[in-house]
Amino acid sequence: MSFKTRAASALMLALFVAACAPKEEPVYVTEPVAPPPTYTGKYK
Repeated sequence: MSFKTRAASALMLALFVAACAPKEEPVYVTEPVAPPPTYTGKYK
């Protein structure tokens, strides 16, 4: 095998292993929702 063939094979193997690695699930943090403002009628 030539050097280029071996290098290309090694690169493809590394990319294949990286693509098949288990992925971490993203963790979503839910923030509390602020209550809607109360309308007092001051500016009517």
